[in-house]
Amino acid sequence: MTAPQSATVVLAGGHESDGGRDLAALVGQGRGQGHGYAGHAAAAAGRPLAEAVRSALAAGDGPVCVVPMTLGRDPKLIADTARALRWLAAGEGRGRLALTAPFGAAEHLIGWLRAAAATAGDGDAVLVTAPAAGPFEDAELFRIARLVRQYGRHHRVEVAFTGGDPDPAEGVERCRLLGAGRVTVVPASFGTAPPPGPTGEGVRDGGPLLRPAAIAGVVAARTAAALHLLGHGEDGILAGLDAEHGHGYAHSHGPGEAHHHHGHPHAPTHPHPHPQAPAHTPH
Repeated sequence: MTAPQSATVVLAGGHESDGGRDLAALVGQGRGQGHGYAGHAAAAAGRPLAEAVRSALAAGDGPVCVVPMTLGRDPKLIADTARALRWLAAGEGRGRLALTAPFGAAEHLIGWLRAAAATAGDGDAVLVTAPAAGPFEDAELFRIARLVRQYGRHHRVEVAFTGGDPDPAEGVERCRLLGAGRVTVVPASFGTAPPPGPTGEGVRDGGPLLRPAAIAGVVAARTAAALHLLGHGEDGILAGLDAEHGHGYAHSHGPGEAHHHHGHPHAPTHPHPHPQAPAHTPH
């Protein structure tokens, strides 16, 4: 499935893409790869994203789709993107601007990491790395890594964070203390696996998580679905504003307080990776 030729895409980046900087090389993908959309820009959610979308709207008359480029651990990115688009959708973007479903959900990331881990040897430990974010986002990566281990063939799947605790060098050391002869480092991000420091021999780079052509295919699928909904008057923005609900510290509602859920009409909900998201072919 591909998006119409008139679609222009802006990629919204968060902590999984270094604020969008790891997405810059992907902007030229899309139509050049036969996926049927034109990449316009990649920008961090907030003012940079609003400016990029305003530029995309001014550059032509066709629809503009914004893709929250999360792999499944950044619901704040979705909500921040929706907030950045809200006023544009009521003004110059009316009827032309759409927020797509997020690039991926946690279920997709589990599948992608499993596929990347499959390149490691049977006796290897797998070290999943990502830039440090917040406590809930980082805790979610531990949960995901546990499921990668549960449904994979590697008995050791550890986690490390660039700029966090444990850092990649500590993660490699833990794998060795647990008896691993070799460690394969796999990034749970759009960037490359960070060098784990002076850790000696036996450390292998298992990245990138997804190749650019595979990312372009997923972006095209999200864009096509969003354009279909836009044709029926649904731009996805109101639902995107509710993406953070339930994320973070638990909270309660007082007596008589209503508890509203908008839901996202086109967010990934299937327990297995989306057929358009190449969970088993990351390379």
